[in-house]
Amino acid sequence: MSSNQSNAAQFHFKPWNVGRWVIWGGFALVLLVAPTLWTSGFALTMLSQMGVAIIICLSYNMLLGQGGMLSFGHAVYAGLGSYLAIHALNQVGAGTLALPVSLVPLVGGLGGLTFAALLGYVTTKKAGTTFAMITMGVGELVWSMSLMVPEFFGGEGGVSSNRVVGQAVMGITFGPQVQLYYLIAVYCFVCTALMYAFTRTPLGRMLNAVRDNPERVEFIGYSTQRIRYIAFMIAGFFAGVGGGLGALNFEIVTAEVVGAHRSGAYLLFVFLGGATFFFGPILGAILMVIALVLLSELTTAWLLYLGLVFLFMVMYAPGGLASLIMMNLRVAAFGKLRQLWTAYLGLFGTGMAALIGIGAMVEMVYHRQLNAALGPKLKFLGATLDTESVNTWVGAVFVVLVGIGLFELTRREFARQWGDTQGEIEKEIKRREAL
Repeated sequence: MSSNQSNAAQFHFKPWNVGRWVIWGGFALVLLVAPTLWTSGFALTMLSQMGVAIIICLSYNMLLGQGGMLSFGHAVYAGLGSYLAIHALNQVGAGTLALPVSLVPLVGGLGGLTFAALLGYVTTKKAGTTFAMITMGVGELVWSMSLMVPEFFGGEGGVSSNRVVGQAVMGITFGPQVQLYYLIAVYCFVCTALMYAFTRTPLGRMLNAVRDNPERVEFIGYSTQRIRYIAFMIAGFFAGVGGGLGALNFEIVTAEVVGAHRSGAYLLFVFLGGATFFFGPILGAILMVIALVLLSELTTAWLLYLGLVFLFMVMYAPGGLASLIMMNLRVAAFGKLRQLWTAYLGLFGTGMAALIGIGAMVEMVYHRQLNAALGPKLKFLGATLDTESVNTWVGAVFVVLVGIGLFELTRREFARQWGDTQGEIEKEIKRREAL
């Protein structure tokens, strides 16, 4: 065998995945230029919260989407990481800990890893519903301890700190919000890349196997409990990093960060984003910040609207937003998307009509219950609604019924067109395979 033949037999170079480079480059570019597009202090704070939420939601998806582990207590590890990070920041400020502020989130990550190792050993001994109930119990246990151990948790007032400590490095003090944003952006990009790399490792593949067929995994000689335990610890580490960044962002940590409401929010928005796709939790994290910050400022009924959105997603798109995007990308790749745009417009228009009617009724009910002293009238989408007028209520009910009826008719027609389009795509795939 010649030397050239020997080298060809030993080395095999794969072509560069250009699409992957474009996606990751685009992600980095978005993180880089976002503060230049939204420059207000409020916008920078929201962007910072989105970066933190992306890390935590991706870490939660390591359990739910990749490992099939439904956890009701993921906020425990992000929250405890926040507490350890805020205590470390206070020690840095007191001069008892020589640590750059930029590395404080790693203290939170190590804290999340430590508590995940301690609590996860028991939690991951079971799977399925039992695992979910154990995580719920652990979450309630830690939350109750937050009120019983004020020396660590700070009681109801929490623990506060100041992130502007130590000597400035190249003028960076992390006092201005934009400086902290870029620190969060760096952590967000690195943690996202590491968690994606984890999905490509043999351990990540075995975690998927444990999710899909644990009996076969046991049959070929692997311990499903050990795989779940290792994944649980890794998820706890990244959750702690996110919690540490959150502590730097707000400069205060309260018992809310370990509560069941926070864990429920992670579960809800990871599902809405799409737990079966890697980028789904990123979409969910962005939606979570928008809902918790913007929507809650616009209306007191924001939780009801959020519940309605969740209900519609479960009924019509159980795979989340990511599944909708991927399905339409497949249709677009075969040049069939232009056949559906009129149906999409119909769905959007009729759906918005139904939502406007529902929103008007909800706002009127909330106004009568909570703001009756302000008078019977309120503003809704630029219109004045009179809660004491029968015509207003009849009009809202009429809009809801007509909107829902037209939406259902449009949905059925869309389902027919979608089925025809998928059939055409399958025929095209078979034709290409026959070539």
